[in-house]
Amino acid sequence: MGLIEKSKGGENRYGPGHFDLIVIDEAHRSVYRKYRAIFEYFDSLLVGLTATPRDEIDKDTYSLFGLEKGVPTGAYDLDDAVGDGYLVPPTTISVPLKFQRDGIDYNQLTDEEKEARDAIEWDRVESADLNKWLFNKDTIDKVLKHLMRNGIKVEGGDRLGKTIIFAKNSKHARFIVERFNEAYPYYKGQFAQLIDYSVSYAQSLIDDFSEANKAPHIAVSVDMLDTGIDVPEVVNLVFFKIIRSKTKFWQMVGRGTRLCPDLFGPGEDKQQFVIFDYCQNLEFFQENLNKTDGPTAKPLGERLFDSRVELIEALADAGEPHEALIKDIKTRLHDEVLGMPLDNFIVRAKRRSVEKFRDPKGWDNLPLDDRLTLIEEVAGLPTAFEDGNLPAKQFDLLLLTTQLELLKQTGAFTRLQMRIINFASALEGIDNVPLVAKEMELILDIQTDTFWEDITPEILETVRRRLRHLAELIKPVERKVVVTDFEDEIGEGTEVTMPEVSSGVDKARFKMKVRRFIDVHRDHITLIKVRRGEPLTKQDLEELQRILIKQEIANDTLIADLEEEGGLGRFLRSLTGLDKAAAKEAFSTFVRRHQLNADQTEFLDLVINSLTESGYVDPASFYESPFTDLDDMGIAGIFDRDQAKEIIQIVRALNDAVAA
Repeated sequence: MGLIEKSKGGENRYGPGHFDLIVIDEAHRSVYRKYRAIFEYFDSLLVGLTATPRDEIDKDTYSLFGLEKGVPTGAYDLDDAVGDGYLVPPTTISVPLKFQRDGIDYNQLTDEEKEARDAIEWDRVESADLNKWLFNKDTIDKVLKHLMRNGIKVEGGDRLGKTIIFAKNSKHARFIVERFNEAYPYYKGQFAQLIDYSVSYAQSLIDDFSEANKAPHIAVSVDMLDTGIDVPEVVNLVFFKIIRSKTKFWQMVGRGTRLCPDLFGPGEDKQQFVIFDYCQNLEFFQENLNKTDGPTAKPLGERLFDSRVELIEALADAGEPHEALIKDIKTRLHDEVLGMPLDNFIVRAKRRSVEKFRDPKGWDNLPLDDRLTLIEEVAGLPTAFEDGNLPAKQFDLLLLTTQLELLKQTGAFTRLQMRIINFASALEGIDNVPLVAKEMELILDIQTDTFWEDITPEILETVRRRLRHLAELIKPVERKVVVTDFEDEIGEGTEVTMPEVSSGVDKARFKMKVRRFIDVHRDHITLIKVRRGEPLTKQDLEELQRILIKQEIANDTLIADLEEEGGLGRFLRSLTGLDKAAAKEAFSTFVRRHQLNADQTEFLDLVINSLTESGYVDPASFYESPFTDLDDMGIAGIFDRDQAKEIIQIVRALNDAVAA
């Protein structure tokens, strides 16, 4: 099923247009065909009416199809659109890359490559780090060679057709362009171009890319061309980054679905486009057809809870007494469950399981069924239990994982051991801090071989308890960009059946109805507070929730789903954005107290713009692109520790304002 998305911008080849959103269900298919001329334009795999001149159709296109005004009621999926001749289908090719799938292991390198590696301080590069801080020439070269050999050609087969390469980040995209220019110097640096937000003349490049016979013919992009761009001549899409959002995945696929008559000559129309996937996205979505959008990894709190439950089992099965440690872990988990409010929407849905483990007797034995209930039903629920800051909890996870691997006696223990030793070494480097000096005997001991000779889970637990509060004192070490030329392996591309499309119609209709509600009730006091970043009360949100349910815009299930994604307040903020004046005012005191340089000012402008557009900014993103485009260390490289902490506190206050 496919949902129509609204076109961005107010004009296209027809000039100023009338915008509406329509989705067609089976009952209206004959009407759809009758008025095919209305649907001259389509976007993504989604069939949509975009910028149709006012004099061609009635202003209320919903009435034309007998639909509720402003709200889609069905869906017209990709298969139908292809079958009816309105879109072209993709051929999906999964291409295996060894390093991209397995990472780079020192032991698997050639002797010559090991010598090159010796100048670099790592033993293994995980696949997630590839194209993040380590860029391997041969990997990029093999992808480009595969694309140039197998991509759809135009001009009688003499030239690669219009192609979009979706890169991981700006550095990755820039490196791809550099490698292309080195491999194909006769194109004189024009054939492939970087198009992303870091390029000041990006719109000019997009305009050139949109012309069939004009360079660039390969657009290497980060986010900028994922949605909204309309280039019917695009025949090749290259997925060179991992995608885990189903919505984003289909939006990117949509860049190739547009019809293009006479692309290969008179009467030779575009019949298909090709997707080259080098990062196993196709396999992922095949295996996760019902996966909802959102982060793929569990939240840190949930992972900690799961690890503690698993550790209880591992300690009980170890064949030696660990009663005291097991009791401590159970007490810690029990305290977390006690902090779960039963009147919370999310907790209420798991009330029976939560109530069972609020009772201390529920922790007496913990058979398999109970452990599964804790992991599947209780872990990750909201709780008032406070357990320190993010660095402390990350250190907890490291130590809990190490305890588990020690009990399982796996090879992963050695790698985790080195991480703990490196942690202790970093603390030793700040021995002038009184809190660190107090634990210096343990810190030095950890770095000796004798400490690890008879290591036990209890000793590791002592390390965790005594050092966790010091984790925040360690400043992140700048990861230098490394360029290597290790020989990668690329396999034959395999055609993969395109995974089914899940429309998400209900959620999209809900969002659309809420947008209409916001438009009508912009002066509602709570919505004003949402836009201005003023703190919301529990009563504010309950009143809005009551109105949304009464007007049949929402129901308990949708509200509960929102709670899992940050709550109704955050959802509303994502639709309204944060008022720019309010965002600037939030940072005004900070700006007055500090004389900011150009980079610092630009960083704050990025923060303010992000808050204005999306209403919410995760401070963790300050260590990712686009913030790391200003400095590799993100906020830590631009501001001193106290300044960075103050900025994060301001952002968190704005984020928390919508969470009553």
